[in-house]
Amino acid sequence: MKLNWEITLLLLLALEIALFGAINPRMLDVNTLLFSTSDFICIGIVALPLTLVIISGGIDISLGSTIGLCAIALGVMMQAGWPMALAVSLTLARGLLCGLINAALIHYTGISPLVINLGTLYLYGGGALLLSGMAGATGYEGIGGFPDNFTAFANLTLFGLPVPLVLFAVITLLFWLLAHRGRFGRHLFLLGQNPRAARYAALSVNGMPYALYGLVGLASAIAALVLVSYFGSARSDLGRDLLMPALTAAVLGGANIYGGSGSVVGTALAALLVGYLQQGLQMAGVPNQVSSALSGALLVIVVMGRSLSLHREWVRRLFSRKTIGA
Repeated sequence: MKLNWEITLLLLLALEIALFGAINPRMLDVNTLLFSTSDFICIGIVALPLTLVIISGGIDISLGSTIGLCAIALGVMMQAGWPMALAVSLTLARGLLCGLINAALIHYTGISPLVINLGTLYLYGGGALLLSGMAGATGYEGIGGFPDNFTAFANLTLFGLPVPLVLFAVITLLFWLLAHRGRFGRHLFLLGQNPRAARYAALSVNGMPYALYGLVGLASAIAALVLVSYFGSARSDLGRDLLMPALTAAVLGGANIYGGSGSVVGTALAALLVGYLQQGLQMAGVPNQVSSALSGALLVIVVMGRSLSLHREWVRRLFSRKTIGA
């Protein structure tokens, strides 16, 4: 199923590019396709670990606030004259800490991950706004003045490819190996399919969420670094619009919202699909509000489709009863 769905996503991606290319021929230019990924590649960077969390039966909706907190904290440190290497390292550590806090709260309270993450979403978002105000960047104003070698990172190329795209490819490979080619992945899928069986198998049921949510936090920090480098300024709202596209990419890529199944490669392809959808609509002159609405509609359709596929026997019996009754 996974392989077939991944091939389907690849075909849909090619069809999408062809359709938008018919509307605006610039969409078919190879350089445009490659370098436009820098506008949305952070969707994929955070969607990959989010997929692992969903496979385990959890959810993380605080990643957007984590990105904003890491971004503005980076700006504050650079504004204070801290060495760039130290500031970047502490930004990564801050993202990891945010993820570990989520896991610890879920572990020790036993409350639904959705409820916990709803709270930390506002906690991290409020912290980002507080730091922004302390730095004098009130509201959603940014902190600039970053070194040229940092802001140039997101615009560099490696083997003719933009560095953010190469980074995304490397992260995809690492998560694919982690989820589909090792013991960790087998334990992950078992945890999502049957937590009780995972406990009986003596798996680290309580320890695995720390690794999963920690990876989401670390990926959020990486996304914050890429976004700050790309835009040249640190703002508390940088991750505000990434949650829904990332969630859409994870579910569209094959992750079961009830846990137990998912595909890293599928999520990577779905992230490109969602990203090029946004780019194509912009190039076609469609307002951002309409683009966001279409992304939300896509998420609803995918979730409904997944739910129907999981309950297809019930749907088949329902229609058979109606047919007999008629």
